[in-house]
Amino acid sequence: MKKLFLASVVSALFAAPTTVLAQARPAAVPTLDKVLEASGISVSGYIDVGYTRANRDVETGFDTRVFDSQNNSFALHQLGVSISKQPKEGFGGLVNFTMGKDAPVLNSVNPLDPPASQFDLTQAYAQYATGPLTLIAGKFVTMHSTEVIASTGNTNISRSILFGAVPFTHTGVRGTWVLNDQVSLLAGLNNGWDQLTDSNRSKTVEFGASLNPIKPLTVTVSFMSGKEPTSATTNGTRTSLNAVASYAISDPLSLGVEVLRVSQEAGTTKTKYSGLAGYATFMFTPKYRGVLRVESFDDKEALRFGSPDTKYREVTGTLAYLAADNFEMRAEVRRDQATAPVFTDFNGAASKTLMTLALQGLYKF
Repeated sequence: MKKLFLASVVSALFAAPTTVLAQARPAAVPTLDKVLEASGISVSGYIDVGYTRANRDVETGFDTRVFDSQNNSFALHQLGVSISKQPKEGFGGLVNFTMGKDAPVLNSVNPLDPPASQFDLTQAYAQYATGPLTLIAGKFVTMHSTEVIASTGNTNISRSILFGAVPFTHTGVRGTWVLNDQVSLLAGLNNGWDQLTDSNRSKTVEFGASLNPIKPLTVTVSFMSGKEPTSATTNGTRTSLNAVASYAISDPLSLGVEVLRVSQEAGTTKTKYSGLAGYATFMFTPKYRGVLRVESFDDKEALRFGSPDTKYREVTGTLAYLAADNFEMRAEVRRDQATAPVFTDFNGAASKTLMTLALQGLYKF
């Protein structure tokens, strides 16, 4: 009997402190990602580090790309971060900034901005959503182009010629009306091409449609028109039409095409340029991807690059290794060719061709 009593006392002595401590132990401190998740705020970003080698002088000479201006050099192209809260109903917003070597190229026209700032507030807008309608007001990316500013949204390292022939961003208002799963309509009013502060009193109108008639096919058509500066004192109507289509032929193979046409009025004259790009993407395995891009760009009236009677073509091949869900390595070979000697050799001689080799590492967080 004594043994049974002692055993009960000992058990109680060991059990009681454990229960008391369990009740007194403070709750685990929530981590930042849990706090953000609970509040509906999303934070994401990426780092784009690369190396480029060119057989021509792309640092001080002519180049058909917008970001590839270094030769035999490593570069932090982009550190991109996005912070957003975009509920399906009610108010929200998004802030997206880009830092690194590409940031000065993206910088919108604003006399108060430093000329070589390594920081760009790429997007910042408020949002209101109700039913099928979503409205945004502020600064946002353009509807034009297959390729985008964020490196993680593209499958090649270098950007296409067409990417540099359209605006990066707009400041204004835009509405999206989702009619059904197959059709969405867009309309907006903004300051113009890459203008944080309007350079004139006229506004640019934009219209677009996103179509998904069958599951493998996606088509986006966008149109913009408005007065843009043609000199320090004059303005002329600039009109652009862009169409992008992609089709998934099978699980590993998809094809894409883009068509662009831009015209600019300047007094009694009207000049234009146009381009066509095609893409083929093939997943060899879940970790290896191959991409082929072919482009043709007609700038005979020298509106885009300033060289009259000149057409441009480029072919790009990119191989990617998807090491993890958040890390990717790419290698690329690209050849540009023009009908006129617009590229500059290291000794100052002119050439019709440009070859580049590029390496890239992408980390997403």
